[in-house]
Amino acid sequence: MTDTRDSTRIDDALLEAARSLDAADPLHAHLAAFADAPGVGAYLDGNSLGRPLRDTPEKLAAFVRDDWGTRLIRSWDEQWMALPMELGDRIGSLTLGAAAGQTVVADSTSVLIYKLMRAAATADPTRTELVIEAGNFPTDRFMAEGVAAETGMTVRWIEPDPVLGVRIADVVAVISDKTALVSLSHVDYRSGALADMPGITDAVHQVGALMMWDLCHSAGIIPMQLDAWGVDMAVGCTYKYLNGGPGSPAFAYLRREHQGTLRQPIQGWWSAADIFAMGPEYVPAGDIRQLLSGTPPVTSMVAMQGMLDLIEQASIEAVRAKAVSLTDFAVRAYDELLAPLDVRLLSPRDAELRGGHVTIGHPDFRAVTQRLWADGIIPDFRFPDGIRLGLSPLSTSHVETLTGVLAVRDALESHDR
Repeated sequence: MTDTRDSTRIDDALLEAARSLDAADPLHAHLAAFADAPGVGAYLDGNSLGRPLRDTPEKLAAFVRDDWGTRLIRSWDEQWMALPMELGDRIGSLTLGAAAGQTVVADSTSVLIYKLMRAAATADPTRTELVIEAGNFPTDRFMAEGVAAETGMTVRWIEPDPVLGVRIADVVAVISDKTALVSLSHVDYRSGALADMPGITDAVHQVGALMMWDLCHSAGIIPMQLDAWGVDMAVGCTYKYLNGGPGSPAFAYLRREHQGTLRQPIQGWWSAADIFAMGPEYVPAGDIRQLLSGTPPVTSMVAMQGMLDLIEQASIEAVRAKAVSLTDFAVRAYDELLAPLDVRLLSPRDAELRGGHVTIGHPDFRAVTQRLWADGIIPDFRFPDGIRLGLSPLSTSHVETLTGVLAVRDALESHDR
């Protein structure tokens, strides 16, 4: 049994450390930009759904009142036609290290993955294999299997260390001159492991294959240099660290040299060279607009723009530094509060190998998560027995992080009694 006095000393020391880290945090003032959630003591699920900004309701109301309600269809010519590309350029510039004209906002993550994967798979008929991690997010795996079934290709599976994630050696072991495309997640959705994007991309190019990255758990929290690192294509969502709201559209990056060469399969009118020609046959656009299909979801593009403003003010490098500080502190709190209760650390200890969330495991965590949610502590449960502590840097403090870990400790001890 833990001595109550020792437990209190540990709690107090951690709280003092959390307060000191918050006091020294150069991004601490940005916490006030996010809407309050009554009854929530700690929100540690920003890696699944980011908080809304405080001014989002007024921005949405202004959109309905002015852009839509007053300008009506004129807004298409005045601003909406260009919005998918302009917003894509902004995401590319602020978070991806991508020059203009290579990123577009459209569709869902799943649809964009399919478009790019299908285009890459058929780019070279002499290449017959798709490579993907066996534990990648379900959509990525399902799409690879579906594309392989459509094209008669073979899926080759990478099976990496479950905590450290995919390493260069894992990729090299399965790629060959038969490989058409390698598709991997930059940050593992389970462990938070951060892949070596430039190193893996280079290894894939060494065998002449194309490289696609899923950026859903890294866009808006980890600085990238897609252009400099030679990435061929990438897809990411906007409702996690870009705070676009539930169902906000995804973005796709397609390196300029592939535009007009790779052909995406969903040939809607918005990807045509002349949208309003209404001609008898399809002629694709030669630029990034070729990745569009139907009418863009303009209303769903409104909320994320405020978060991009905050990232621009803070800088993606400062956001990453805060993420390292938060996750390092979460690991410290785990060591002192949860490891003695036989909770397992399921994320890399080295912050250089970790994204923005920390995953911990215990057989009782499904029931513990239900208890936490009922008490206003919101982490994320992942089958079979993991809790993800998702720490979105601009909206999360060190004290809030500690509040969440303390609540996990208390709920687990209560559950065990």
